[in-house]
Amino acid sequence: MRATVMFGAGDVRVENVPDPVIQQPTDAVVRIVRACVCGSDLHPYHSMAESSTGRRMGHELIAVVEETGADVTTVRPGDFVVVPFVYSDNTCVFCREGFQTSCQHGGFYGNGRVGGLQAERALIPQADGTLVVVPDVDPDAASDSLLASLLTLSDVYLTGYHAAHLARVQPGQTVTVVGDGAVGLSAVLAARTLGAERIILMGRHTDRTDLGVEFGATDVVAERGAEGIARVMDLTDGLGSHVVIEAVGHMPAYEQSYGVVRPGGVISRVGVPQYENAPVGFASLFGKNITLTGGVAPVRAYLEQAIPLVLDGTIEPGRVFDRIMPLADTPAAYAAMDSREALKVMLTA
Repeated sequence: MRATVMFGAGDVRVENVPDPVIQQPTDAVVRIVRACVCGSDLHPYHSMAESSTGRRMGHELIAVVEETGADVTTVRPGDFVVVPFVYSDNTCVFCREGFQTSCQHGGFYGNGRVGGLQAERALIPQADGTLVVVPDVDPDAASDSLLASLLTLSDVYLTGYHAAHLARVQPGQTVTVVGDGAVGLSAVLAARTLGAERIILMGRHTDRTDLGVEFGATDVVAERGAEGIARVMDLTDGLGSHVVIEAVGHMPAYEQSYGVVRPGGVISRVGVPQYENAPVGFASLFGKNITLTGGVAPVRAYLEQAIPLVLDGTIEPGRVFDRIMPLADTPAAYAAMDSREALKVMLTA
């Protein structure tokens, strides 16, 4: 079968690799319906050291179950499923507490025996705990728009939702979203669904911020750094934002976040941080009683409530996909997203 393999910075190829096979009784093998490239995939695309063996890529997928291990009971061949970007048993203590990304028996795709999800087929460990069936949808007859929105539930939309959820966005609040990538736009949509009264989107790519406005942003701030902070403070009458969602992962975005947050407010980070050390002292967080939250989104915790919202049209998060390409063209998909010619690329078999 064909799968995406990264061999170093900027070196993405579609290679022939062995077909996945059931190895454990809790495994399943699934067939791609739609996959995609994530903004976080661009981090190794910029920095990965050269490798002769390569790294299998991809962690977002909707699929049809083809085969299951002997112990799998909740899904069966033929089921159309959402595949969360982390696999989990959904029964361990951390899963029961709603943090499946810390599952004691879970893990990430592309490591060890588990390949990436930018592939024609994939091995899914802990299939009972991981896979969630989409009811009453024939993936071969469904529209691209519906499939796109369901695909966002494997990661990007529910990552934005996770940021808003952890920040406890309340009706009437002001929320600032730093970053106009797919996660940032998803956070705008999530904040709107949770009742935020004012949503300030910090981004300077008009095609993206226009979609952000359609998702619910009331204001767009294109300025960065000190100018961006001043603009947000002006919009909030000098008070700042109740909630700031940082959806980038770089230090300037974090600095903007603590620059615009209101005293007693919350900064929620879901941009994968490209740093380990960050200010948490008096001038940044402590002095204003700021809560810092966020992390890897346990999308499995939200799937049962999110799938019906997509199916009935309450939300259309799939609008973040602005290009569809075949799996064979995945290297071009990475290049398009890296050059910002595309916001987010959906991959077909």
